[in-house]
Amino acid sequence: MAAVYKSLSKSAKKVEDTENDNNTTTTNGGFRKNKQRVLILSSRGVTYRHRHLLNDLAAMLPHGRKDVKFDSKSKLYQLNELAELYNCNNVMFFEARKGKDLYMWFSKVPNGPTVKFHAQNLHTMEELHFTGNCLKGSRPLLSFDLAFEQEPHYRVIKEVFLQMFGVPQGARKSKPFIDHVMSFSIADGKIWVRNYEIREVEKAKGEKDSEGNDIVPESDKSSSKKRKGAPNAELKDTDVSLVEIGPRFVLTPIIIQEGAFGGPIIYENKRFISPNQVRSELRKAKATRHNTRVEQVKERLGKLETLTAQAKKEKDVLDTRELFA
Repeated sequence: MAAVYKSLSKSAKKVEDTENDNNTTTTNGGFRKNKQRVLILSSRGVTYRHRHLLNDLAAMLPHGRKDVKFDSKSKLYQLNELAELYNCNNVMFFEARKGKDLYMWFSKVPNGPTVKFHAQNLHTMEELHFTGNCLKGSRPLLSFDLAFEQEPHYRVIKEVFLQMFGVPQGARKSKPFIDHVMSFSIADGKIWVRNYEIREVEKAKGEKDSEGNDIVPESDKSSSKKRKGAPNAELKDTDVSLVEIGPRFVLTPIIIQEGAFGGPIIYENKRFISPNQVRSELRKAKATRHNTRVEQVKERLGKLETLTAQAKKEKDVLDTRELFA
C-alpha cells in the first residue's frame, strides 16, 4: 500500500506542477489558463512571396493552425464559423488582390475587434539570408514602441498583436525557451515588424566591457567567490546582442471593425491611399505626357500646313515656272 500511495502522490504532484506552469495568475489570486489558438489561411491569388511569408509566420507561431485557401473574398464572416470548427479564437487572413497587393486581417473571434492592414516591403526568411537563427516553436519576446500607448487605436492594435503573436506558456508544439524578439515600431504612420535572435556570447579573457574596464577571467571570479563563502555561485560574463532573422514587413492600418469580420467601423485611416489609386494616378500622369506630345505634333503639323498654304497663295505671275508651265 505504501508503494501505491507513493506512486499516486507523485502523479498528482506532476499534474499539479503542469497545471501551475500552464496557468497564469489573475487579479483575484486564482488561475486562468491562457488559451490562444490562431487560424492562419489565405485567399486565392496569392503570389509566391505571400505564400512564403505565411509559412514563415506559421512556423513562428506554434499555437497556430494553418488551413487551406479560402475561396470567397466578400463573405469574410464565414471565417468565424471556420475558426469555431477548428477551436481557434484568433484569425490571421491573407487577402491578395490583383496578384500584387496583400491585405492582412487580424481578428478576434467571435466578438472582435478586427483590424485590416495593407502589407508592404515583404521579405521572407529564405530571401534575406540573415545569419540569425532561433529554435522552431520557441516563445518570443514582444517589444512594442512607446507610440502604441499614445493613440487609442494603437492600443487596440497592440492588444491584438499580443494575443496573436504572444505564444502562451505550455502551448501546443511550443518549446520552453525564449530566444528571439519580435519588434513592433511605428514610423510615418506605419507599423514596422522585425524579428531578432537573442545571441549570447561569452567574453574571452582580456576583453574590455563597454566602460573600458578589464574583464576578470572566469577562474579568478570563481576562486574569489569561493573565498567569499559562495562555493556554488558562478558568474558568467556574456555579450548579449540582437541578430535579425526575418521575416520583415511593414503594415499600414486601414480600418478597425468592432465585430469579427463585420460590425461598425470604429477607426478609419484617412491618410491611407489605395494602391489602385496610386497606379491610376501614375497612368494618368503618363497619359497626360502622351497627350501633350500628341498635341505638340498636331500643332507643328498645323503650322507646316499654314506655311505651305501661304506659299501657294503668294505665287509670282512673272515666275518662269508659271510662264512656261
